[in-house]
Order: sequence, then structure tokens, then C-alpha cells
Amino acid sequence: MPMTTPAPVATPREEAREVREPGYLVVCWNDPVNLMPYVTHVFQRVFGWDRAKAERHMREVHEEGKSVLVRESFEKAEAHVHQLQGYSLQATVEKDAG
Repeated sequence: MPMTTPAPVATPREEAREVREPGYLVVCWNDPVNLMPYVTHVFQRVFGWDRAKAERHMREVHEEGKSVLVRESFEKAEAHVHQLQGYSLQATVEKDAG
């Protein structure tokens, strides 16, 4: 008997994780307590950003009242918020509406 190979089975295309799982935003809020160089330092330490990017977000916090720092899964966003709060910054997690 001749051997035949089975035909490939078509599987539904898997959506990227970002499409299936809603994103969560890490938002840092302005406060009257922390100095701008300190906030820049915290952003560098928590996110591993270079000074220019950290300063850009720090200025946005200072001038606009808040800055969206990153978009992550809920677990990662929550971990970042806890880190920022550990440095006495006001930060929250918000569901990405976009």
C-alpha cells in the first residue's frame, strides 16, 4: 500500500496578544512634593530610560499634570505602579480606551 501524507489542517489565525488582551496605561500624576530631578531619576531607574526620555515625561507630568508612561498588560502595569508608589510618586493604572 502506498503511504500518503495527511493534508495540512488549516487552523484559525491566532490574534496577537495585544489584540486579545486590552492594554493598561501607567499614568504618573503631578504632586507638590517631589522635585523634578528626583522624578527623572525614578523614571530612569524603574523603566531603564535614558535621561532625555525620563526628562521628557517628567516635564509632561509637571506641565500637563500627568504623563502616560507605558502601555502594558495589567500585571506589568500594576507592578510598575507599585514601584513608582514605592518612590512616593502618585501613579495609577488605567485601561487603555484606544
